[in-house]
Amino acid sequence: MSRVRRDKNSERKIWLLIFVAVSIFCIIFFSARGRFEPAFSSPAVTSALAPFQRAVAWAGSQVNYVTSSIWEVVTVYHQNEMLKNEVVQLRQQNLQANEYAAENARLKELLNYKQYALQFDLTAARVIGRDAATWTSVLIINRGSEDGIAKNMPVITEKGLVGLVTEVSSNASKVQLILDPRTSVGALVQRTESRVAGILKGNLTDDTTPSMVNIPINSDIVEGDIIISSGFGGIYPKGLMLGTVKKLEDDGGGLLEVAYIEPAVDFQKLEDVMVITASREAPPQAIVPPAQTPGTETDASGSPIGR
Repeated sequence: MSRVRRDKNSERKIWLLIFVAVSIFCIIFFSARGRFEPAFSSPAVTSALAPFQRAVAWAGSQVNYVTSSIWEVVTVYHQNEMLKNEVVQLRQQNLQANEYAAENARLKELLNYKQYALQFDLTAARVIGRDAATWTSVLIINRGSEDGIAKNMPVITEKGLVGLVTEVSSNASKVQLILDPRTSVGALVQRTESRVAGILKGNLTDDTTPSMVNIPINSDIVEGDIIISSGFGGIYPKGLMLGTVKKLEDDGGGLLEVAYIEPAVDFQKLEDVMVITASREAPPQAIVPPAQTPGTETDASGSPIGR
């Protein structure tokens, strides 16, 4: 035990002596710093310290290069993220600008037609949906009874007839398209030398191509003829564009033929329409038989009376 204590005491004395020696050295060094400073700038000392100074300088430059590179990478990353966000925002703005431009173009066409068709009172409407059960023949618009819309009002675009209002709520309405087989529109060949009349109906076998029926087999209707509404029936005004004749076929009975019509309106791209809320166009006059010479009267079938 005593030996262990002596060893510990010896270690304490040694550490004490070292502390005292270091203290004395520091006192002497700092007190004589001014006198010995020139010695450190001597050529021999400079030469001896040069390798160390170069090593320290190289290490400092490497550290500076690494930190600068890291900072540049971080800066570039943040700039890249900012540019990505700007690109997304610019794309959204460009998309909105294109959409506004397309909408303005459509509304301009509708406005031009409204200024031209002074015989109609028109209310602009937007297509907001399609009837799920009859996707190709019924659409929904954002105008209703609060906007003056009523049942059986015709719906058009600047290109032609769209259909007829069939159901009305306070702020929306259903429109039955002329593509619907339940729809019937009095039709007429616009060509002056023809003026063949018929009925335009939706086609059960092709929901994009309506057909004009009740055309006499010997009529002069030809492919490419423009078909307009005849005005008969009192619902659709006369002169509304329906489409052009795409194909003619015999109806199978030998007395009539069918004309398949390419619609003037692109029903797959309908976005904006107009509802005819009032028309100042006079309906077609009823057909009055000409006066007959006495003694040559005929009945309704054309057969002479009394013979």
